[in-house]
Amino acid sequence: MNTNIERFEYDNRIVKQFAYATLLWGVVGMLVGLIIALQLVWPALNFDFSMTTFGRLRPLHTNAVIFAFVGNGIFMGVYYSLQRLCKARMFSDKLSAVHFWMWQFIIVLAAVTLLLGMTTGKEYAELEWPIDILITLTWVVFGINMFGTIIKRRERHLYVAIWFYIATWVTVAMLHIVNSFELPVTLFKSYSWYAGVQDALVQWWYGHNAVAFFLTTPYLGIMYYFIPKAAQRPVYSYRLSIIHFWALIFIYIWAGPHHLLYTSLPDWAQSLGTVFSVMLIAPSWGGMINGLLTLRGTWDKVRDDVVLKFMVVAITAYGMATFEGPMLSLKNVNAISHFTDWTIAHVHVGALGWNGFLTFGIIYWLVPKMWRTELASRKLANWHFWIGTLGILVYAIPMYWAGWVQSSMWKEFTPEGQLKYQFLDTVTHLRPFYMLRAIGGLLFFVGAIMMVFNIIQTVRKGSFLANESAEAPALAKRVEIHGKEHWHRWIERKPVQMLVLSLVVVAIGGILEMIPTFLIKENIPTIASVKPYTALELEGRDIYIREGCYTCHSQMIRPFRSETERYGDYSKAGEFVYDHPFQWGSKRTGPDLARAGSGRNKKMDSWHYNHMADPTSMSPGSIMPKYPWLFSDEIDLETTSKKLTAMQTLGVPYTDEYISNAKEEVIKQATVIYENLKKDEAGLLVGEEGLSPYHEIIALIAYLQRLGTDLDVQEPTNALTQK
Repeated sequence: MNTNIERFEYDNRIVKQFAYATLLWGVVGMLVGLIIALQLVWPALNFDFSMTTFGRLRPLHTNAVIFAFVGNGIFMGVYYSLQRLCKARMFSDKLSAVHFWMWQFIIVLAAVTLLLGMTTGKEYAELEWPIDILITLTWVVFGINMFGTIIKRRERHLYVAIWFYIATWVTVAMLHIVNSFELPVTLFKSYSWYAGVQDALVQWWYGHNAVAFFLTTPYLGIMYYFIPKAAQRPVYSYRLSIIHFWALIFIYIWAGPHHLLYTSLPDWAQSLGTVFSVMLIAPSWGGMINGLLTLRGTWDKVRDDVVLKFMVVAITAYGMATFEGPMLSLKNVNAISHFTDWTIAHVHVGALGWNGFLTFGIIYWLVPKMWRTELASRKLANWHFWIGTLGILVYAIPMYWAGWVQSSMWKEFTPEGQLKYQFLDTVTHLRPFYMLRAIGGLLFFVGAIMMVFNIIQTVRKGSFLANESAEAPALAKRVEIHGKEHWHRWIERKPVQMLVLSLVVVAIGGILEMIPTFLIKENIPTIASVKPYTALELEGRDIYIREGCYTCHSQMIRPFRSETERYGDYSKAGEFVYDHPFQWGSKRTGPDLARAGSGRNKKMDSWHYNHMADPTSMSPGSIMPKYPWLFSDEIDLETTSKKLTAMQTLGVPYTDEYISNAKEEVIKQATVIYENLKKDEAGLLVGEEGLSPYHEIIALIAYLQRLGTDLDVQEPTNALTQK
């Protein structure tokens, strides 16, 4: 027996800093979410100002909640639990501080750049390339600090929570690096290295697994530590923990294509995503069962302990979300749910219930311990629990109903075989549901404010313990094993092997899905009539992405009669070969725009002009913001040739001659649109006086009028690629 007892101290200061950041950014992220929910009811709340439109605030909300609120919550839980599980102080106090301040700096940079419209246009990965590099460096700092702590541990076996921390670190690193391959044009402008179908596959391989390995696996690790601590009970099943961990990280990585069902993604990839998504039920519910059964025999305590109440609801929400996710991956269900508010409800059950409530429960448990006092008001914490729970229900139930109503109205035909509803009919019909959603969000936000007040009062009456004394025997170099040992113990004693094995397990799915899509040309058949965007259209596309139009409009017509009747011919893979990034979207608050410039959907230039000036003038009842700055801000022609050169590097067949004449080409096409607008001068909402071919609205009109026109071309000719 090792009797060499060593004394050391846990660092609570870094936990405190991340806890404060979690509370701060949680309030900010929820407030922005409440604002955008209200904007869908009262469009005037967009304030006709570029930085307060829904299209710019929505990415800010998702990034703030995922990477600021949940991200800081992850680090708070990891830094507290890892030290105690390893019986060692963090590897480096300096690295802890660097990690904290770099992460907060990234959050501030993200907020500023997203509000300014600096975005890649890829959901949950909108941040531009300099920030991506900072994220990578910060993640490396976190990894060094985490693995340094594990290596110098005094506890030989790695507890299940640490398995999840290791898998999280290595997988998030892989996801971020692969999805962030982009070609910089300027300091805050880049184009995705991938195009069209390939970009969509990589993005949702990343997007789905950002949910899996940023919103789920680290929180499962935290769950495995804090629930037994709060309940003062051991984890229900060690063997179930093993099955849960390895099955989850192996299966999860394959499921990304279920976000792209009925799209132009090859059918084999869609089917693969569906199969593995359904398989996910088993390991996901294994984790839920392990968490809930850890509380067996403590239900009387759960009734009285507010911390356990939050945790029970969190685990239940995790179980509900991880059952619903695979169900939404079934094609017959996805045909109803995709592009609707059903998905919004599903996501928020997980975000508010699982991530939000587990974070709240942990903070309520942690703060009194670190400040060596009782929670200032258990009554207020209980009020927070019930108001927050009510908020989740009032948010989710109307969104489920709205999703079903949306899909039904989109698909309904009259007895004569005509579409029964215009798209705008669904928008106006859903506003009461959006109001209820905003009320639910307000309740959840009020609960969070109550928590912040309660925590401030607790901190004020307590005395913070920055360095917590502890002692443990030094880690013995050799341990005699008596009797038969479980096979998994060997892996638990080898953190580097666990890291490598985790990487291999999670990489298999991504490799087997992506390599065929990239290397086998038959997966993305070309269409001869599809040509690159003109210089002006490319500028317009960049404006479209900058304003976050993809957050409300899709560009993917699925092969359903209701969609082909409403929008035109279904989308083909070959249409998107020059799209860096793809713009298929994931939500239809507005109609699909894949054929906006062709067929029955084509509108006059003046229609688009007035629609951007005041959407309700052309679409009464529209909840779209106004964009007055497009009529005064001018295109930056100095960067146009750089953008074309970057696209040429990515394989878009622009000629050197066309690039050298980029300014002239922009002016030539813009002048045509400008002259068209002048012909309808009397009908323009914004006076023609002061308008010029250089204004951004001209470029945006050019892009919208291009959409879908390539498939109308019979004999392809395009000056862009002529030698």
